[in-house]
Amino acid sequence: MTNYNVFDYKNNPAYVQMTNTVQTPDITAPPETSAGSAGSLFSLTGSASASVVAGLTSATFSLLLSNPSNSGKTVYISRLTGSIGGSSLLSSLSGSTTLFMGGTLSGATSQTPTNNNFNSTTASVVSAESSTSGVTGGTTVYSYQLAPGPFVQNFIGGIVVPPGSSLSATVTSSSSVVGLTITSAINLAWWEA
Repeated sequence: MTNYNVFDYKNNPAYVQMTNTVQTPDITAPPETSAGSAGSLFSLTGSASASVVAGLTSATFSLLLSNPSNSGKTVYISRLTGSIGGSSLLSSLSGSTTLFMGGTLSGATSQTPTNNNFNSTTASVVSAESSTSGVTGGTTVYSYQLAPGPFVQNFIGGIVVPPGSSLSATVTSSSSVVGLTITSAINLAWWEA
């Protein structure tokens, strides 16, 4: 293109601007796009509710993904989403979400991950569990305080769960308003390669 130098600004000494977007378009997409098309993008979701009856009460929901040592696949965490909410007086509601490397769930129920490509019959290699209790053990990877409403944390493969390891996530909402029904919801999305 005319009026462009071989070198850019002094903080970008190499040429980085697009030169011909017709013949060499710069089209980028996150890895989930290809993973979804290939039938290797999965998700798991769940929620728990509780009624505040006296004093401080909380609603907790947790998920655990275990990648078996013989799976032959690596799990790449795409995103963690969810919400905390209540039936009224949301200003009196607070919460948190935490991701753990490892960890265990008490009173866990087995879950089946959903393939996000509805045309694919590929099953996830992970074994998944959910629980209405918190995570015990494990090493904290991320922890966030939450305000009422939805939350989104994109990792785009920034958390890697190799064979023989696991990841757990929990979300908790708390309130002291008697009569309030509070809900904690969590969703995990990942791809496998």
